[in-house]
Amino acid sequence: MQNIDFDSPKRLINRELSWLEFNARVLDEARNKNHPLFERIKFLAISDRNLDEFFMVRVAGIHRKLDAEINIPTKEGLTNLEQLNAIRKKTTRFLVEQVDVLHQLIDELKHEGVEIVKPEDLSNDEKCWLEKHFIEKIFPTITPLAIDPVHPFPVIPNDALSIVLKLFDRDTQRQQWSVISIPQNLERFIHLFGKDERLLPTESAVIMFLSKILHNFDVISSGFIHLIRDSEMEIDDDLEDVEELIESFKSALSKRKQGTVIRLIVNKDIDPDLIAFATEELHIRPSDIFKMDGLLNLSDLEQISSKKMPQLKFIPFSPSVPAYLKDGDIFTAIREKDILLHHPYESFDPVIDFLTQAAKDPNVVSIKQTLYRTSEDSPIVKALALAAEAGKSVTVMVELKARFDEEKNIKLAGVLEKSGAQVVFGFMKYKTHSKMILVTRKEEGQLRSYAHFGTGNYHPQTAKIYTDISVFTADPVLTRDAAKIFNYVTGYVRPDSLEKISISPLNLKTDLFSLIDTEIENAKEGKPAHIIAKLNALVDSDIIDKLYSASAAGVKVDLIVRGICCLKPGLKGLSENIKVRSIIGRFLEHSRIVCFANGSSIPSTRAKVFLSSADWMPRSFIRRVESMIPLEDPVIHKRILEEVMFYNLADNEQSWLLKSDGTYERMHVLSDKVNIHQTFLNLAKDANL
Repeated sequence: MQNIDFDSPKRLINRELSWLEFNARVLDEARNKNHPLFERIKFLAISDRNLDEFFMVRVAGIHRKLDAEINIPTKEGLTNLEQLNAIRKKTTRFLVEQVDVLHQLIDELKHEGVEIVKPEDLSNDEKCWLEKHFIEKIFPTITPLAIDPVHPFPVIPNDALSIVLKLFDRDTQRQQWSVISIPQNLERFIHLFGKDERLLPTESAVIMFLSKILHNFDVISSGFIHLIRDSEMEIDDDLEDVEELIESFKSALSKRKQGTVIRLIVNKDIDPDLIAFATEELHIRPSDIFKMDGLLNLSDLEQISSKKMPQLKFIPFSPSVPAYLKDGDIFTAIREKDILLHHPYESFDPVIDFLTQAAKDPNVVSIKQTLYRTSEDSPIVKALALAAEAGKSVTVMVELKARFDEEKNIKLAGVLEKSGAQVVFGFMKYKTHSKMILVTRKEEGQLRSYAHFGTGNYHPQTAKIYTDISVFTADPVLTRDAAKIFNYVTGYVRPDSLEKISISPLNLKTDLFSLIDTEIENAKEGKPAHIIAKLNALVDSDIIDKLYSASAAGVKVDLIVRGICCLKPGLKGLSENIKVRSIIGRFLEHSRIVCFANGSSIPSTRAKVFLSSADWMPRSFIRRVESMIPLEDPVIHKRILEEVMFYNLADNEQSWLLKSDGTYERMHVLSDKVNIHQTFLNLAKDANL
């Protein structure tokens, strides 16, 4: 067991390298034969899309620091250049593993009657059919762009697949360069005629029929490229006028499309002249070019997994709805008792019903809600608009800075404003990430408020695949706190005090520290001391050091961290009492739940249990409005401890254990297997009977 001091940089795992370890776990699910084949293909596609976004944001940020000559090392002691070199090394290995998985899945697909073919595999009849299909369906969308002193290198769309060409112009007897970008709204795979599932990549068809496009050129060489641009947005924090703010976002969105190229993937056997050409024209470092043996842009493989072959997919399930919420007045149900929903096993529909009933209820006076992300045609937005059109006071805090959803959120803000809702964008310096709804009704001559708190976004589609917690309550203390928080994000009215809820950037971190300190004191006094935290990410070094102190004092710490974890468990004298696991599987683990023993062994009625919108990252405590809500209702409290958290710690099929060197090891159990996702699906199925 390694011995590391509290002050040593070696006590931490690098954030970026930890993320790459997470994505490797996602890729490993594509190898997991307990999953149906199409679902494994989806995991491969997700791992590729994850990596693209990682480069768009995180790696791009390191490049910007290098360009600005910012040389401050990370907390674990790595320079920007050392981080980039380590990322490139891991990424190169990862791409090799992706190709291995791809070839394995292609072989298995063929066994199931789905074949991804190459041009040389086509029969004469297929070639004839394909030529007609190309002329009718693809040729009109293809635009070859010549590159010469008069025609500069075009702006190739971010995340697009393109073909670079070295040509010989028979008319001028000169060499010519050209680029063809495959339109992103084209199907990536062409389903060849016939009953068999034979699929040809669209880019292969373009290569086959280049003579139809470039009839006066000879093709000397061609190659595929897939580029990723810096997609971070710079917004002026000092803007106060709403119209200026929205215009600033629109301008930044436009600039994002022309961001610096920070990663280029090319096919393995590409002509070196084409690489040299692309390197010069795209102004990219040779070290940021990666070669891949096989298909590029593997995220498009999800198109294959969407095919109607149910035997190759997860068995569909119907989420349960608590009996007291079926066909009834949701406000009456909430008055009677607090309500917990565990998504996706329990339906998200009651959240929509909560808003829909509020919109139609003549006794409802006001609705307030935070919106970070939602779906394109969101029933949430429709319900809010309906309420505003009915004359109710509707205030919606729309977060414009939700990465990659900025444009969508600008549009939905416009829809809400047209309906008469009051739309606010909160603080410029903070993202509002807290998830809450507050509905106020007239009841018997008085006003009563009802609240919804959640760990996930108000997104009906992701609610089917993300695990999250929803809680409805009419607790006057919690609803009073919620009203103060809404005043804070809409009117910048700093709460004079909050009775139960903790929020960042005000008191969330200090309250967490206080709760951990209580466990430390209990351990020193010989009382049971235990912390269980379920998070998406653990990065904040202050929190990590506080957990190290807890471990050193004898506090048992169980962490369920799906993604990035910068804490090293199992270090002598530092983290011997800390265990970290990551659960990757059918559903994306997204809920944030924190439990403290509070002097009694967990599970116990004395334990303190909270749901939160916040991961333990620096941004969550200083650059975001996040919330942490106590769960005190006895039934909910018990269910979280004895059901939700119990199975999170009991799972041994989808869990990975973090080792002190920063790598993960999948749990392997021969008997008494527990699969958390299947367990909760079975519970939902029983509830529906």
